[in-house]
Amino acid sequence: MKPTIVLVGRPNVGKSTLFNRLTRTRDAIVADIPGLTRDRHYGQGRLGNKPYLVVDTGGFEPVAKNGIFHEMAKQTLQAVDEADIVIFVVDGRNGMSAHDKVIADQLRRTNRPVYLAVNKAEGLNLSVSTAEFFELGLGEPYAISSAHGQGVRELMDLVLDSLPDHVDDEEPPQHPKFAVVGRPNVGKSTLVNAILGEQRVIAFDQPGTTRDSIYIDFEREGHQYTIIDTAGIRRRGKVNEVIEKFSVVKTLQSVEDANVVVLVLDAHQEISDQDANIAGFVLESGRALVVAVNKWDALEQYKRDWIKRELERKLGFLSFAKLHFISALHSQGIGPLFKSIDGAYAAAMAKLSTPRLTRTLLAAVQKQQPPRNGLHRPKMRYAHQGGMNPPIVIIHGSALDSIPDSYKRYLERYFMDAFKLQGTPLRIQFKASSNPFSERDK
Repeated sequence: MKPTIVLVGRPNVGKSTLFNRLTRTRDAIVADIPGLTRDRHYGQGRLGNKPYLVVDTGGFEPVAKNGIFHEMAKQTLQAVDEADIVIFVVDGRNGMSAHDKVIADQLRRTNRPVYLAVNKAEGLNLSVSTAEFFELGLGEPYAISSAHGQGVRELMDLVLDSLPDHVDDEEPPQHPKFAVVGRPNVGKSTLVNAILGEQRVIAFDQPGTTRDSIYIDFEREGHQYTIIDTAGIRRRGKVNEVIEKFSVVKTLQSVEDANVVVLVLDAHQEISDQDANIAGFVLESGRALVVAVNKWDALEQYKRDWIKRELERKLGFLSFAKLHFISALHSQGIGPLFKSIDGAYAAAMAKLSTPRLTRTLLAAVQKQQPPRNGLHRPKMRYAHQGGMNPPIVIIHGSALDSIPDSYKRYLERYFMDAFKLQGTPLRIQFKASSNPFSERDK
């Protein structure tokens, strides 16, 4: 399981800028406005020598008693409670504030490893800018500049070196392992209950590796499954409880550990940014996906037409996933949903033969050649499979570094259509051959 690193700090200290640098994205909005980040952003860490998840929290105002800043503080504390490591970001230009001391006191009580990052230190005397922050009692402060990258790599090397190596030494399950994810009140728990309450279902609890998540092995119509309940079902007798707590961190970890993800949406609510964020993370993680639009039975026709347009507009990038309209409360649509879970799992774990991959590659190139790069056109000679969950196709040839992303997406779609891989994304990797005569010219 990938470790989780959470960024905390009071408003406008540069957490979102640091998040963007660690993920090498621009997913978090950055502006010189306190309190701009209100929900948690999350992504794959790409700076450093180990894989990890990184979470950007809203401005932490622990003294707020009500209002939006109070809600943001609750969200931050929840993220910290589930973190493996916390990076406490402070402002090196404005110096230490009373709020920094309150945050430091709260972080000490969590018993989580905390690294103190003194941001905006570019152009400053580093020893002078960090000196006053020793008073927080969180160990050595590290001077960084999120905007310019100064000291960020050195800090992350220290953070990641304190974590154990990420080793996936577990045997992959020989049956689908799927996670049910979604926002509160979309019917996620009701769907889990409907799945476990079907006839001919045998279920028992097995604690998972993710904190407070439960992995439930069960049998349905002679087939074995493992469902990952992100809300934390403790015992079989308690599956009827309605669990409203939603944890982004637990969801991310469950997605990473699953073969298939069932994203549950509420037909009575518009598709939110959080829905799109979770869907985007599933796609980035390469997990197979099935989308279940719940509470469909009570909708009038005009509302159904509207939600279908919303799905196409906001989640159009999930065109590879099967879409189901269900009623978890009345157990409607559960059977077809399971067929799609089986199909997505089969596609994610499919074994693709090298001869057929190569024939498919040559057919794709014959239909549409890659664009030239100057005088030369990339040449693709053969392809073979490089992995599963998701399927990875490695293409060998020459001058492949110049192939644009648009052509790469074309190849992905072509392979998915040719092999009928419904429900899973597919990854293309290029491996350019070296020139055997290059050494003779020297």
